Amino acid sequence: MKLANVDGRAVLLTAEDKGADVETASGGRFGPGPASVYEDWAEFRAWAGAAVIEPDVAFTRAQLGPPSPTPRQIVGIGLNYDAHAAEAGFDVPEGLPPTFAKFVSALAGPDVEVVLPAGGNVDWEVELVAVVGRTAHRVTGAEAWDHVAGLTVGQDLSERVSQLAGPAPQFSLGKSFPNFAPVGPWLVTPDELPDRDDLALGCAIDGETVQAGRTRELIFPVARLVSALSRTITLYPGDLVFTGTPSGVGMGRTPKRFLRPGERLVSRIEGIGEIRQTFTAGPED
Repeated sequence: MKLANVDGRAVLLTAEDKGADVETASGGRFGPGPASVYEDWAEFRAWAGAAVIEPDVAFTRAQLGPPSPTPRQIVGIGLNYDAHAAEAGFDVPEGLPPTFAKFVSALAGPDVEVVLPAGGNVDWEVELVAVVGRTAHRVTGAEAWDHVAGLTVGQDLSERVSQLAGPAPQFSLGKSFPNFAPVGPWLVTPDELPDRDDLALGCAIDGETVQAGRTRELIFPVARLVSALSRTITLYPGDLVFTGTPSGVGMGRTPKRFLRPGERLVSRIEGIGEIRQTFTAGPED
């Protein structure tokens, strides 16, 4: 199943540009927005699996919003791939990798324009994003996938100057400028994927591939990560978990490379789709 946010309404996809409005198809039982669907995810999945879906909505990518538009929490994970930890100059974490927040004001849909903060160095980080479908607290690894509604594509855009400013790094602020958490283009349930634990992912700037990896390389895969996070925090329906990025970020290059005005970033994950950002120069402070 693929679930999209089309102009704020939940739509079950039948193709990449059409689908069925959930509220209409369910006779008002679910919807109209995606957020309400996650609150009743088990019942919604049961209904969607048995319903005869007839497309009644056609849309363009410009109408797509984030698949979960109002998460209570956006959790970010750092150093969750061996090669990325190495390029960042850190040892591979022995326990749960570094965890931070991306503030909800940074959330955006799949295709957005991003203003580059003046004096900053904005980096790219393609990531698999898990959308929580059931409240999770102290769940086991064996239970964790049952608490995930589905997966989507994300970019953990990161402004490295403010992120690393002392005396202690400002990870959350440096990753939370407007539109620094684009996700989409839709949610895909794990059963739709060739292998929910082994998906190709990568991104390209103006057609040049800068990151390429597979989610089987995650140090903490989705289930282990959800379980580990839930031992401390409670994950709520609709929350987003950015699972970490593979190697190839701009900060890890010699010389370093960062995003520039006019460039176009396209991020892809196998079986899910792609998101697209363009970049413009911000005003001087």
